[in-house]
Amino acid sequence: MAQISPSYLQIGATLGMLIMALLAIFIRLKASHRPVTIRKILIPPLGMSTGFLMFVVPQTHFPLWWALIAFLVGWFIFSYPLIRSTRFEKVNEEIFATRSRSFAFILLGLLAVRLILHEVIQQYVTIPQTGGLFFLLAFGMIVRWRVYMYKHYKEVVAASA
Repeated sequence: MAQISPSYLQIGATLGMLIMALLAIFIRLKASHRPVTIRKILIPPLGMSTGFLMFVVPQTHFPLWWALIAFLVGWFIFSYPLIRSTRFEKVNEEIFATRSRSFAFILLGLLAVRLILHEVIQQYVTIPQTGGLFFLLAFGMIVRWRVYMYKHYKEVVAASA
């Protein structure tokens, strides 16, 4: 039986990440036409947290300090442009995310940086470890952005009450 080459796995993982990122951009742009709710803010990081199950597999293990660095890079660096481009407004008793012209470009820019980092990092660690590190980076980014969104949502609700 033929074994799959690691280079095919790398190409497949990169294409998969690219498709998922473009899908996320499309979904985020469409979501700006629907009202924001606390549930819609909190569900994505909760759903994403199931990804921690990947660390059950021994091939994804790496030092804890690597995990902390990846999470903090997502938390402090990658979340910042998303936070800066996210605003809410109240329209007819409902709260909407204001559509930022730069949002799609920010997401594409973050994707480009992630792809470049991915290519560099995977030279030093295995493909499953790279996936784990980038999951933690993305999780840190999403959690901080959604915490900001939750606080901002509460401020808009309080200001309009």
